[in-house]
Amino acid sequence: MVMVEEAYMPLTLSAPHLTDEEFQELCDKYSDYRLEYSADGELFIMPPTDPETGARNAAITKRLGIWADAVRRGVVTDSSAGFVLPNHARLAPDAAWISRELLRKRPTCPEFVIELLSPTDRRKKVHEKMLEWIANGAELGWMIDPIQQSVSIYRPGRDAEVRVGITEIEGEGPVAGFVLDLREIWSI
Repeated sequence: MVMVEEAYMPLTLSAPHLTDEEFQELCDKYSDYRLEYSADGELFIMPPTDPETGARNAAITKRLGIWADAVRRGVVTDSSAGFVLPNHARLAPDAAWISRELLRKRPTCPEFVIELLSPTDRRKKVHEKMLEWIANGAELGWMIDPIQQSVSIYRPGRDAEVRVGITEIEGEGPVAGFVLDLREIWSI
């Protein structure tokens, strides 16, 4: 059993070749934490988010959900939904949109993902996670940084594009027509 002080989290451990069953056992054993697993064998253990990050994430998921209900082409997931990706990584985005066609496929990757940086996140690790989403089939990803009031946009075959000081961001590709008003996120 691993005992770690929350002050040292998020924590990254090397755990190569975990099976689905072993990963599930770890998730069950450490149910108070969020666990993710990269295709390179890195196990990420994250504490619950702080209240401000939770409020921002709820606002993002709500806005994406309202849009998804209106267009009726897919569904929205929150940060509790984990995906087994084609490369066998097991990741959970803070918010995602996935078409109904891909929803029940295993393995699968949502077409659109959002990662919201919290004060305890390591920017480099979240950047690597965004690249993993894109490499596994996501068509668009946003990494939102409320401290710097910036959004890094990830697309297949392109470098990340960073926008700073914006008050809204428009979706494209699978989420064309979705507009996220960032003023609500920045003001929390």
